[in-house]
Amino acid sequence: MSNSPASRTTIPPTVWPARGRHAGPAAEDAVRRRLAGLQAAGVLHSHVEPDDVDPAQGHVFEARWVVPDEVTVRARLALFPPAGPGEDREWVLVAEAERPWEPHWPSPATMFWPPEPDAGWDREAVTGLPLGDVSHLPDDDKDLRRVLRHALRDTWAVHVVVHEAMTPDERGRPALVRLLPEGLRHRVVEHRAAPHRLRAVNWVLDDFGTRVPRGGAVVLPGGPPPAGHDAREFSVRSVFLDGSEPTELLDAVTRFAALPRPLPPGAGEALNALREQWHLRTLEEELARARELVTMYSEALDAMTKSRDLYRDAAERAHEALAAYQEAGAGRIPPARKRARAATGSPFQQLARGLERLRGTALSLRPGAGPLTADTEGTAAAGGKGPGSAEPAAAGGPAPEAPEAPAAGDPAARSSGDG
Repeated sequence: MSNSPASRTTIPPTVWPARGRHAGPAAEDAVRRRLAGLQAAGVLHSHVEPDDVDPAQGHVFEARWVVPDEVTVRARLALFPPAGPGEDREWVLVAEAERPWEPHWPSPATMFWPPEPDAGWDREAVTGLPLGDVSHLPDDDKDLRRVLRHALRDTWAVHVVVHEAMTPDERGRPALVRLLPEGLRHRVVEHRAAPHRLRAVNWVLDDFGTRVPRGGAVVLPGGPPPAGHDAREFSVRSVFLDGSEPTELLDAVTRFAALPRPLPPGAGEALNALREQWHLRTLEEELARARELVTMYSEALDAMTKSRDLYRDAAERAHEALAAYQEAGAGRIPPARKRARAATGSPFQQLARGLERLRGTALSLRPGAGPLTADTEGTAAAGGKGPGSAEPAAAGGPAPEAPEAPAAGDPAARSSGDG
C-alpha cells in the first residue's frame, strides 16, 4: 500500500483497529480460555476458531458481542507465526460495530486477551513498548531517534510524549493514559522524557513540525497526519505529575483519536477479511447474504446478456457490410506477390553466378551450339578460333557460301574418289 495521503483511505468510524505483539508461549491457548470464559459468562454472543482460513492470514479467531447500547460488534483476531525461534508473535485485531465507535465501549482487545497486566499481549508491534502504560525514552541518542521516528510515523497506535519538568515522585510515576476509557487505552503509547532530555527530544520532533513544551506534553501526528491536524491543538503546555487527573491531555488524546486517521498498512486487508470471510452469521444474516448473492448474480447475468446481444448485432452488421462490398466488385483481393528470396552469399559470389547465367544464355542462342565443354569454353575464350574453324568474313562483306556437294553420278565426284 502506498504511503501517499492521496492513495490512503481513512479508518471507517465504525471500525476499531489494533496491532500488537504477544510475548511468551501458548498464545492460542490464552485466547481460547478467554473466549470460552466470556461466552460462559454471557458476555459474548458466540465465538469460533475457523479452520478454512489461508495460513498466510495467521491463526484466526472470531467473536461477536453486544455493547451496552444494544449495538452488535463483530471482531476478528489474527495471530501470525513468530519470525524465528523464541520470537514474539504479532497479532492484528479489527472490530466493527453497527454504528460509529464510542470510546466508553469495552475494548475488543480484552474480549480476546486476558486483562491481567502481565499477560504479555499488550506490546506495541514494532518497538515492543507497552500499550496503555508508561515507557521512558532511552538515553542513547541513536535509540531515541529510532523510537521517536517510529512513533511519528505509526498509524496503528496513538503516541504521546510527556516531558518531566522534574523527576516525579510515587504519585506521578503511573501512566497518565490509564485514565483514558478502556476502548481507547489499548491503542495509546505514553512516552516519558527525562528532565535533561528535552533538547534531544525536540531535535527529533522538529523535523516533523511538532515540539513538546517544557513540563508539558504533545500528541504525535503519525504519518501521514490526519486531515485537519494542527500540532498546536494537540500540544499541552503544562502536565502536573502529582497524581491529579490531566484533563487537558486526556481531552487532546480523545480529540486526536476521533479525527479521520489514515487506514494503517495491513488494516485494509484485515477489514476485508472480517467483512467477506465472516463465519458467525445469524439466520437473518444468512438470508441477507443469500439475497445479496442472488442480486449480484442477476446483475452479472444481465450484463452478460447485454454483451452477447451487442456482439451479435455487431457481427450481423459486419456480415451485411461484407456482402455489400463483394456485390460492388471490390471484394476480390489481388493475390499477394511472392516475396523475393533473400540473396545469400557474398557480393562477388552473386556477381559470378549472374555472369554464368548470362554466358549460358548467350551460348544457347548460337545455332547448333552444343553443350558447353572444356574445349568449346577455351575456343570461346580465344575469340572463336580453333582447329577446323574458318576465318571470319571481312567486315562489311557478304559471308562466303559453302560449296555444294557433288551429286551422285557426277564425273567430278568419281574422279575425286579415284584420286
